[in-house]
Amino acid sequence: MIHRTLAALAAGAILAVAPAQAQDKAKDDKPAAVTDYEPKSASKRLTGTFGGRSVTYSATVAEQVLKDDKGAPKAAIVTTAYVAEPRDSRRPVTFLFNGGPGSGSVWLQMGAFGPKRVAIPSNAQDDGGPPYPILDNPDSLLDVTDLVFIDPVGTGWSHAIGDTDPKDYWGVTKDAQSVAQVIRQWLSENGRWNSPKYLGGESYGTTRSAAVVNELEGGYNDVALNGVILISTVLDFAAGAETEGAELGYITTLPSFAATALYHGKASAPSVEQFVEDARQFAIGPYAAFLIKGQKASSAERASVRRELARFTGLGETFLENADLRVTSGRFYKELLRDRGLTVGRLDSRYTGRDYDNAGEYPDNDPSFYGIDGGYTAAVNAYLRDTVGYDTERQYVTIGGVRDWDWNIRGGRDTNAYLNVTPYLAKALRENSAMRIFVGQGWYDFATPFFAAEYALSRTGIPQDRIGFHYYDAGHMMYVRDEDRTKLSQDIRAFIRSR
Repeated sequence: MIHRTLAALAAGAILAVAPAQAQDKAKDDKPAAVTDYEPKSASKRLTGTFGGRSVTYSATVAEQVLKDDKGAPKAAIVTTAYVAEPRDSRRPVTFLFNGGPGSGSVWLQMGAFGPKRVAIPSNAQDDGGPPYPILDNPDSLLDVTDLVFIDPVGTGWSHAIGDTDPKDYWGVTKDAQSVAQVIRQWLSENGRWNSPKYLGGESYGTTRSAAVVNELEGGYNDVALNGVILISTVLDFAAGAETEGAELGYITTLPSFAATALYHGKASAPSVEQFVEDARQFAIGPYAAFLIKGQKASSAERASVRRELARFTGLGETFLENADLRVTSGRFYKELLRDRGLTVGRLDSRYTGRDYDNAGEYPDNDPSFYGIDGGYTAAVNAYLRDTVGYDTERQYVTIGGVRDWDWNIRGGRDTNAYLNVTPYLAKALRENSAMRIFVGQGWYDFATPFFAAEYALSRTGIPQDRIGFHYYDAGHMMYVRDEDRTKLSQDIRAFIRSR
């Protein structure tokens, strides 16, 4: 203790005698303000066959520079645009992004809708090592819409400029404002203000979609949208929250437990569709009533609920009782296949993994993420750098590039309430009679459970006649399964054509 005290005093003395040097060093380390910035870009003319139609298109990777009120550059947001040639302002244009927050658009771009895709195993197996095949993607939507993929600040190659703090763009509203600004700039630069417009996001990208809709349509200087595409939806964060004392998450996750148990042979039913429907009805009926009653539920009611939970989840009644009939998803990943020495995935519970040992309460990692990430990272860099020709020394951030996210949103009936951006979509639907919403959900997705999305979008004040749900036999990124990538493409193509 004495030695540590003397060391602290010595350090204090050093700081006391040289405050000026320390301040000068801090000033030197701080990035300088930038008054002029030359954005990077690259473009290439290509041809492909999409939806059975041959399309010549330009692939353009470009930094969209955001400026402050005085015209000083503050951030460079990279967009990757695929635009059919010759250009036609009557064609729809769809703006797409992924989630996180902190995820680049690589997943939707190289996995689902871009003109090229990375080929990884379709059967929920690990993607292994390179080289990964980069193939033509006939499921791209380029036959029906131009595509603009957006990487918000801190994702992909997008970044703050000079002394701008990237945290200025890290938050539900701040992020949405920057993305909306990029969309407006792209429309102006490409003469597309009167084109049909669609917005699409995956995972947190659906949260972003709702917030961007509010920025585009919530004021007087509207950018009206024809449709919003929500893939693996999270809008009401309480609907899936697993927080002590909160009960709703157990209800909305139960049908996903059922689908997973059935997939891995831990339950029996004629079809996944029928089994999850039975699980829905149990979840919002007897199970919800039991949870609401809490410790006032009768022993007979408890026994009945325990038996049904065992049937739907594939878990033993003793385990369920020890969990007080409230199983978190993390425990489920570890427990369902413990007898086989396997865990199941979070993003896609079809995937299985092996932990260091079989005794833990939670899995070591998510096999459905480490089973795909290598292929996507290699593909986006190889294609955009080598084929399109985008030259940068920056590293492409696939996910994890932001921190200290500001989850507060302005407005609403109660600004101290949990995060729920569904009212943004509800308001836009009520005030834009042409806008429709496409919802795509995988049965085996625990990151954004399908029943939580159904719950969020069935609340009061949301027109139901312009919302369509579509379900897929995979997980969070349903397009990793070949059959579901094709089905997703066909479903969205029909959605766009039906305007």
